[in-house]
Amino acid sequence: MNEPMTITLPKGALEGTAAVLSSWLVGKGDYVSKGDPILELETDKVSMEVCAEDDGAIVDIIAKSGDDVDESTVLGYLNCVDQRGAEQTIAPDVNTEVKESSEPNPKGANVDHETTKRHLVGPAVRKLQREYNLNLETITGTGKGGRITRDDVLTFIASTQIRTEVDKRCDTQHELNSERVPHSAMRKKIASHMVDSLLHTSPHVTSVFEMDMGRVIEHRKQCKMGFEEAGVKLTFTAYFLAASAKAIQKVPVVNSRFHEDCLEIFKDINIGVGTALGDDGLVVPVVKQVQAMNLFDIASALQHQTDKARQGKLTAADMRGGTFTISNHGVSGSLFAAPIIINQPQVAILGIGKLEKRAVVEEVEGAETVVVRPKCYVSLSIDHRALDAYQTNLFLSHFVEAIEHWPLHK
Repeated sequence: MNEPMTITLPKGALEGTAAVLSSWLVGKGDYVSKGDPILELETDKVSMEVCAEDDGAIVDIIAKSGDDVDESTVLGYLNCVDQRGAEQTIAPDVNTEVKESSEPNPKGANVDHETTKRHLVGPAVRKLQREYNLNLETITGTGKGGRITRDDVLTFIASTQIRTEVDKRCDTQHELNSERVPHSAMRKKIASHMVDSLLHTSPHVTSVFEMDMGRVIEHRKQCKMGFEEAGVKLTFTAYFLAASAKAIQKVPVVNSRFHEDCLEIFKDINIGVGTALGDDGLVVPVVKQVQAMNLFDIASALQHQTDKARQGKLTAADMRGGTFTISNHGVSGSLFAAPIIINQPQVAILGIGKLEKRAVVEEVEGAETVVVRPKCYVSLSIDHRALDAYQTNLFLSHFVEAIEHWPLHK
């Protein structure tokens, strides 16, 4: 008899990132079909499901929740069966528990998995289950085969008005109401990444310029409808990517990586865009080869990546290969932030502050006149090992010039 199939991560699934096994979606003895989600992982960037590579029964589970895993880790074992349900492989030293699990519906536990998918639970549902301490058996699933969806859980929470249990802790003679929310694997990785970047790797320095957005605002008004008719949302961030690429072509060292013996300057301009996921953290999907794109192409690619981010569908590959990053923190009301932590191993990150109308003094027909202009602050935080004030300010000068004299000219 052949040995059972080992369950491992698909090659290239992590794209070099670290991962933690969040939870198994199936149990020992469960039957699964090829393509069924069987476990979920969390990296410092995304949550992802791992699917069964063949039909069969879960013989054993090796890796546990919270374990660090990679593509060489044996997660468990699968007894493969053909389409008629006949076993192709049998595990050596099969114990009584495994033998019983291979019988049809042992103790009534193995329901017909061809018709029910209730045993398959995705990352969003598991997150809500942990947050609200839910018993999923009490929730009706409306997904395929009765699978419980995120909307099913949210509907259940709303209808029963479940409230998160509050920890009551005393501070001296005062009683303080509080809630302790465990850190997700993503939050822990972000925290580690930020501390390492700021305190252990890069000496951060930030330079701030002011920028007039009048020309871009006018151009967007003229083009917005045409873009929307083509199914693409034209955002200010798309202009920032285009202007960044233009400025990087003028100051290539900004698009680089610091090594102890050299500065590696990249030919392609792959720009990551910080995308907030509410309380769940921040991800940085990458738009690649921006230097080869026009504004429509940039807006289309940006929309595709940010939509995937907010839908929880980003893969590790979507956030790999970035050479420069933009943080458009102004969308949440921030005037400027300093320093914005550099996304390692890059050497610079651009920050865009809140757009607002400001009174400025300009010379009009030879007289100094107070006029109202749409302005925002733009900053560049740099790794001072790789860049100095000269390159920093030169980049910002070219960036501001591109925005203030839009449209771009080759």
